[in-house]
Formats: sequence, structure tokens, C-alpha cells
Amino acid sequence: MSNALESVFISLKQAQAKLASENRVSKDKALAAAAAEIDKSRVSILEANARDVEKARNGGMKESLIDRLMLNDKRIDGIIEGINIVIRQDDPIGKVQTGWTHPNGMQIEKVTVPIGVAAIIYESRPNVTADCAALAYKAGCSILLRGSSSALESNKELVKAIKTGLAAGGGIADAVDLAQSGDRDEVDIILKARGFIDVVLPRGGHELIRRVVENARIPVIETGEGNCHIYVEPSYIGTKAELNNAVDIILNAKLQRPGVCNAVETLLVRKDALDTLMPELANRIAGKAELRCDAASKAAIGNTANAASPLAELVVKDAVEEDWETEFLDYILAVKTVYTCDDAIAHINRYGTKHSEAILTNDLQASKNFCARVDAACVYVNASTRFTDGGEFGFGAELGISTQKFHVRGPMGLEALTTIKYLITGSGQTR
Repeated sequence: MSNALESVFISLKQAQAKLASENRVSKDKALAAAAAEIDKSRVSILEANARDVEKARNGGMKESLIDRLMLNDKRIDGIIEGINIVIRQDDPIGKVQTGWTHPNGMQIEKVTVPIGVAAIIYESRPNVTADCAALAYKAGCSILLRGSSSALESNKELVKAIKTGLAAGGGIADAVDLAQSGDRDEVDIILKARGFIDVVLPRGGHELIRRVVENARIPVIETGEGNCHIYVEPSYIGTKAELNNAVDIILNAKLQRPGVCNAVETLLVRKDALDTLMPELANRIAGKAELRCDAASKAAIGNTANAASPLAELVVKDAVEEDWETEFLDYILAVKTVYTCDDAIAHINRYGTKHSEAILTNDLQASKNFCARVDAACVYVNASTRFTDGGEFGFGAELGISTQKFHVRGPMGLEALTTIKYLITGSGQTR
């Protein structure tokens, strides 16, 4: 183990022991000071971010991923507001979930406690640095942040501001730290830190998540890549207004921020909805994203030969098997024809990543069937998948989207960093 990282692990463990006994007032005061310091440091944070963005562009990173990396004043305002929402939330620690009396008179209580020392290994998205630091601190946990090298300068400035703010607010600055060598060996050292790190969360693409899950010697909360789907039934597009709304939902899910995990990657269209949906979708997505269609959905688009038509800018390619299993994180939408709701569910359960899935339908039975049988953390009826987000769910910030089934699932807020302890009070009982 690297001496530098071992020192960080020890410091985080000692800090967590102190933080676990802090009350809500002291934690909220320290977080408020951290938010204020981020605001005060925004010039240096944005300058550092500009260096990261420039380096990423020079290295050939695609623009949809540059968008995940980029900060601006509006996004820093969002980071600060996220911390403030965390401050306004109830303290999750010390809550009695249930209690009962043993037949011998002992009082037994099930109480929430901090999970301990957490580590998060993540890609790009420097907002994750502040989100996770705030959630961990409020939950009484210390946290080791290990971002990608592409965001290293941004993360250094953010962590510097957070630690300065925590200290200024009378908090425990050592409860937050950044692994900042950029060396890939750091990840392996973190994954083997038994006795120091209580849980690790990978947040990023397929390769990162696979590496963490396959190599960790400590507990993992698996967050997933987002191969998300929208399935469209003819009942939802019976009128022009409904058709426009269906296309609005699809375009929002694909185009608003294509580089994020809750963006839609594959559109499933029931056969008898193709002729209505595909021409309108093609007109409105032309010049904005590429379609990768199966034969039936491609045929339903119609003639694109007229150069004066918006369809002149449309890019349509033939879909291949690999497209169904790909998280594009780009301006690409795969389109597949299905014949029944059961077909759509079977496709999603085969190719999906258990993240976010949606159905557009006015058929109550179809929506019930879809919700009951689709295996995903978040299932939507008549809405965009883009709402799978801790902020949108009212958590203020999120650790990530858990796609596993143990402990937590879906957007992870404060409760994801808690576990339970049983407190038993007796009066001399023996067994």
C-alpha cells in the first residue's frame, strides 16, 4: 500500500469517528460554510475547469462528454443549491426505525448509524465531488473522492474549497479527501483497503464499473451504466397533440444531455405505431441526432429525397445487434420495432442495464404490465427518463444511481450511507 494513501485512509477513519458524534446543527453549520466557500472560490474553480476542458478537447474527447466535464456559473449555483437542500433535509442518523420489548423485559431498538468511511471512484462530472462530499458529511461518513484525471484540476479546487469551508464552519475538514495522483494504481489500492474503507461506489462507464466490481475486496454499491429505453404504443399517439408530446419526450430524453446515464439510447416502437411516429420523429430529430433503425422503422420514415425538406439533414443507418447493447452517450438513437408490449419488456430485460425505462401508453393494463415486469431501478409511464436524478427526486444531490438490488436502489441520497445498529437496554437480564 502506498504510504501516502495509507496516511489518507487513517486520517479518514479518525475523522469519521469524530464526525459520527456530531449533531445536526454542527454538521449543517459546517456544510453551509463549505457552500459559501465554493461560492467565494468560483473564479479559481472555473479557471481550473477551463484547463481540464482544454486538455480534454485537445485529447479528442467527444463534445457530449465534454458537457459532463464542464462547469459554469449556473452549474456552480446548482452545486451550491444541492448542498443547501442537503442541509435542509433531516439528519438520517440516530433515527429509531422500530423498537420492541423482549419477553424478559429488555428494550430493543433498531437505530440508523453512519456506514463509516466511503470511497467513490467516478469519471468526469466535477459536480459529483461536491454532491458526494455533502451527502457523506451529513450522513456522518468520511469520504475519499477519486475522480478521473480529466477532471483533476477542477476536483482539486473544489475539494480545497470544501475543506476550507468545513474548517471555517467548525467542522471536521479531514472527513473529506481527494486521491489526486492520477495514477491508475490508486484505484487498486482503494479497492483492497479492507479495514479502512467500508464501502466503495463506482460511478461511470461500463469498464470502470466492471473493474471495481471484479477487483474489489471491500463492499461495493454498484451504480450502473444507462442503456435506457422508451417504448411507444399506438394508444399514446392517437391525436396530433399526443404525437407531438411523444416526440417531445423522446427528444428530451435523447438530446437534452446525451452524455448522461439517464439519456435514452434505444426507442422501441410497436409495429402499428411506426407509420404515425417515425415520420414526425425523423422530421424533428433531423440534423440533431443520428438514427440507427431496423428495417421496418427505417421504411416507416418515408422518402428523404427532397432537399428542401428538414429530412435532408437526417442521418439514418441500419441498426446492428451491437446497437441494442450500447450506451452511446452521444447524439445517436437506436430504433427497433416490436409487436407487443411483452416483446418490448423482453428486449429491455435482455439489453437494459436496470437503470431507467419508460413506456408511452394510454392503455392502463399495458402500463401495469410494463411497471410490474420491467427489471429496472426506475420505471416511467408517460415521462422522460431524464428525471432519474437525486436533485429531481428531492435529495438535493446524489451519490449515483444504484442498479443493484441490495441495500439501496435508484438515486442514492443520505439514507444510502446509513446502516443500522441494535441498541438493547436491560436491567440485569441473563440468558
